[in-house]
Amino acid sequence: MIPRILEPEVMETTEDVAQYDAMDHGEVNARFAADFLAVHGIGRGGEILDVGTGSARIPIEIVRADSLSRVMALDLSEAMLEQASLNIAKAGLSRRIRCHLGDAKTLLDQFGERAFEAVISNTIIHHIPDPGPVLEAMARLVAPRGTLFVRDLARPSSRSEIERLTMAYAGHESPAARGLFAASLGAALSLEEIQSLVKRMYLSPMDVVMTSDRHWTWVWRNVG
Repeated sequence: MIPRILEPEVMETTEDVAQYDAMDHGEVNARFAADFLAVHGIGRGGEILDVGTGSARIPIEIVRADSLSRVMALDLSEAMLEQASLNIAKAGLSRRIRCHLGDAKTLLDQFGERAFEAVISNTIIHHIPDPGPVLEAMARLVAPRGTLFVRDLARPSSRSEIERLTMAYAGHESPAARGLFAASLGAALSLEEIQSLVKRMYLSPMDVVMTSDRHWTWVWRNVG
């Protein structure tokens, strides 16, 4: 297994944010929203926290699919949230999606335990040097009968596999965008690493599974 090489935690510049938002994530975002709603259910009406929302494309997908859902879109980057606000306003969803500037590493300081009907996160874990405490905090924010739904890239076992996946899924993008995708793969946790973190929380590691050739997904329901 190749070693994990961390990426910067935050996209600070408007140029980086514009490049990220211009990348074709449409199919991946739509699948995330559909998979989450299939597990969580629609029409529940509570508030969902999206940790590391980026440019808020997934919250937009979710509230379009579920007319009663509301989302708090959290990100550490002011530049990213500026783009998110533009995307939300363009979609006409400003009343149902609100942006929140905050750090995933201090979730419990920002919100009370069991504060959200659901907590979701897509491809943020690979940006966090020590993701264990963040994952634990996400779980503690989920209200009874609520859902935690976390998805991220899985680090391949070899450089050649990173190159293969990059060309398969970002080969049509600009060289800079391909570089971002390859770096994200290299910064990601392997399936075994994320399962080990979940096990340390005294939760079932078998709830973390590969859901594509490049993504793992962790689904947990708070039955308490």
